[in-house]
Amino acid sequence: MAGHTENEITVNAPLDIVWEITNDLENWPQLFSEYASVEVLDRKGDTTTFRLTMHPDDNGKIWSWVSERTPDRESRTVRARRVETGPFQHMDIHWEYSEVPGGTRMHWRQDFAMKPDAPVDDDWMTDNINRNSKIQLALIRDKIEERDRQRRTASAG
Repeated sequence: MAGHTENEITVNAPLDIVWEITNDLENWPQLFSEYASVEVLDRKGDTTTFRLTMHPDDNGKIWSWVSERTPDRESRTVRARRVETGPFQHMDIHWEYSEVPGGTRMHWRQDFAMKPDAPVDDDWMTDNINRNSKIQLALIRDKIEERDRQRRTASAG
């Protein structure tokens, strides 16, 4: 068995702005509430290898891992995967962006499997990712919409 999640949200902002902000890796600690830092390790073509470090969890543990991310502006997609998998056998993430009435829809799909000796199983992680994705997507939406409002106000003034 493996884990699979799909979550999406519509951001009331143009696709170009949503794309730019969500693909600015160095700014992720200001965009996501769960990340304490991002360290870019390597860039080759469109692919970036980077270390994500989370804020301490409820038990004081700090989780950190290396991921690889390749945005494709033409297809409006991003493919990412964990290079250092930690408790996961694999973790693959696919982001899709589309223009819809009311703004830009951002869709996240995550496919993964937990290692047999991981502290949690696929079902637990599926629930956890679904719960947290909804929180992070809403937070990202709110921050992008606020930044877009500020941009429009500045250009109108």
